[in-house]
Amino acid sequence: MASLTGDGAYDREDVYGAVAERHPEAAVVVPPRRDAVPSEVAATAPTQRDRHLRCIAERGRLGWQEASGYDRRALAEAAVSRYKRVIGDALRSRTDPGRAVEVAIAARALNRMLELGRPESVRVA
Repeated sequence: MASLTGDGAYDREDVYGAVAERHPEAAVVVPPRRDAVPSEVAATAPTQRDRHLRCIAERGRLGWQEASGYDRRALAEAAVSRYKRVIGDALRSRTDPGRAVEVAIAARALNRMLELGRPESVRVA
């Protein structure tokens, strides 16, 4: 696992600890709470959370979102929402291989719909 991205509810020590235990190199991209304070070892050995807090202090929350890749979370949520609205929020197959095929077909159909709705721009001299 390369990274874990979640909302502010995942700003907890046990989440950071569980990810570090299983995947030490993984990035945890979770926005700290507004009243968050750096850890006691922030000056000598800053944690990922401490680095997030420092980045927010330097660049602001929107700058941190862009720098950390947190803004990609909104794109993923929009894609899942679009999938659920168009395809539905339940799988019909009862087996894992069947579910995989069902999701692949639905994703292909949704991508095809997006392609058909995307305008083609042509530059006119």
